[in-house]
Amino acid sequence: MKYINQLASLFGIAALGMMTLTSCEGSDLYNLSAPEWLSGMGGNEEEVEEEELVGQMEDVYGIGNEDLSSGFWTLGKTYVVPAGQKWQAQFDLTVNPDNKYFKNFYLVLNAYNEGLGDEFGVIRYDNDPTKNSEWNTVGAEIDRSLIDGNFSNSSGSDETDASVQKMNGRVTITVDRSEGGLFIKMSNGTLVKTYTQTTPFPSTGADGDIACRIGVEGSYVSFVSTNIEPIGGCTSANDKQPLSMTLSGVPTEVLVGTDFAEAMANVTATVTFEEGVTKDVTAEELQLEAIPNFEEPGQKTLIAIYNKTFKGVNCDKPIIASKSFAVVSELSAFTQTVVVPTPIAIGATDFSTGFWGEHTGNIKIEPKETKVTSFTNYSSGANNWNNFLIVLCKADNTEYAVLRADNFGWGSGYEGFCTPSMEADRVWEEWLPAMNGAKVTTYVTNNGDGTADVKAVMVGNNDKTYTQFYKGIKVSDPENFYFRFTVDGSRLVFDRTIGASNNSTGFWGAHSANVQVISHQVSTINFTNYSSGVSNWNNFLIVLCKADNTEYAVLRADNFGWGDGYGACTPSMEAGRTWEEWLPAMNGAKVTAQVFNHGNGKADVKIVMAGNNGKSYTQDYIGVSIGDPDDFYYRLSVDGCHLVLE
Repeated sequence: MKYINQLASLFGIAALGMMTLTSCEGSDLYNLSAPEWLSGMGGNEEEVEEEELVGQMEDVYGIGNEDLSSGFWTLGKTYVVPAGQKWQAQFDLTVNPDNKYFKNFYLVLNAYNEGLGDEFGVIRYDNDPTKNSEWNTVGAEIDRSLIDGNFSNSSGSDETDASVQKMNGRVTITVDRSEGGLFIKMSNGTLVKTYTQTTPFPSTGADGDIACRIGVEGSYVSFVSTNIEPIGGCTSANDKQPLSMTLSGVPTEVLVGTDFAEAMANVTATVTFEEGVTKDVTAEELQLEAIPNFEEPGQKTLIAIYNKTFKGVNCDKPIIASKSFAVVSELSAFTQTVVVPTPIAIGATDFSTGFWGEHTGNIKIEPKETKVTSFTNYSSGANNWNNFLIVLCKADNTEYAVLRADNFGWGSGYEGFCTPSMEADRVWEEWLPAMNGAKVTTYVTNNGDGTADVKAVMVGNNDKTYTQFYKGIKVSDPENFYFRFTVDGSRLVFDRTIGASNNSTGFWGAHSANVQVISHQVSTINFTNYSSGVSNWNNFLIVLCKADNTEYAVLRADNFGWGDGYGACTPSMEAGRTWEEWLPAMNGAKVTAQVFNHGNGKADVKIVMAGNNGKSYTQDYIGVSIGDPDDFYYRLSVDGCHLVLE
């Protein structure tokens, strides 16, 4: 039996980022040394003069959803402006009828050196001196006092203002570095906003390239032209045929009896068209078919067919993509708990501790539970076995198996039962020296059926990742299952503290290891949060990402976040929270965070914070969109705080 689901719908990308906002007020008149096209401008809407556009190339594409539903940090192409040059572009802007002053477009400025570097800051089209119409990200590159314009709207304490509708229309944006400073103009012929800096921008590296991107929030940009070819090339106005697509959000498991449309509701596809143009489409725009019989348990293949051109008419040749999933009688029900063994370091610093010379304490694992541990492995480098070992045992230390880092082990539960495996291209002569200082994350799983699995992800000092699996270890008593670490001419230091103890580590300055959360599993991490107490955001952050660190969402402790998947989520906290009470209570707060991977392209994060005042605070982020439930990780980071794992 075939199941097909076909409709036209929306597509979209959501959200990333808000960093440190500037709070300076006021503006200066245009500097006499500014480019000629800026001189003589005043504050009258009727007297805006537009500069001549030179060397424009057709670049026709959209930024955001046409229904104005796109969340913050929905970004367009990257245009690289070298020192001494000027970028000019035009696009049509449609703002939201809800008249929120910030729902327009913004310009993001980054360093560029064969890829995006430091983000200097953001300048948005609105011009409210009391709010975040522009902000810095690194240092103090963007000076609020250098902003000028003729905007009459001022939102004050209210987010809405009907005058924002004047922002609609054909916008010309200019980023001029020809005079050695930075001169920016945003104008639709009626409303103009400028930034005039005659001193070098940025303050360091002013001779380098600057990447410019246009972003939207609750608005839509229809790009028209540019004088600098963007990364990936310009897009012509001609229609384009689809060439290929990749699927995301396909559930790894579906409970038998689930409606097919409901099971595949979160499926999306990234379609690549001629000229390298891509578009994200939802399940309603695809023909979806499950084979064989979706109504019966077993392994299935989802077939997706897309038959539209870039402009939405029937294409010459439909494209097809597929992905496997399982229909099951019972969903997997595993928990993953992050633990730090005691003591937090074993083995002598000179690697003189021999085989079996020092051990951590035993850590119990319940049936259908995984314990996750991160540490740094230091090795004498003499032999492959001079690295960490994992001992699986009972409470009385009766061993099930002993597992080494180098695809070898022994024990009654290992021989004849365990299947060890590693990446196919490992070269031992390269791997062994890379293990001295390697960052290791281990996953020890009690399957609850008399078997256990172990995975070790080793990021070597050469930045290469090595993975070691031990599957099917026999466990005679799943209710009596423990593990511990030991050494052999090696030293292990278990990662416990993130950030400097004086809270001097700034935003993104320190991170824990990534922890994978398998589909239909929940991971729990416990830690103590210490805060500088300066601002609400000077507390922990939880980063949801792929294995390669591509971010789904970044979640703060204070009911705020960003990222491609954040716009789909619903943030909530306990009623009646007073921020003035909460912030000081977070210095020493005991935190439990749970990360849920629902296996259908959605994730939840639930946080309980026991403050130093004896009160508990809750923070939930429900329904974060994740493109691939089989590639879902999280980690902790800091901003003017430090964390101690428990």
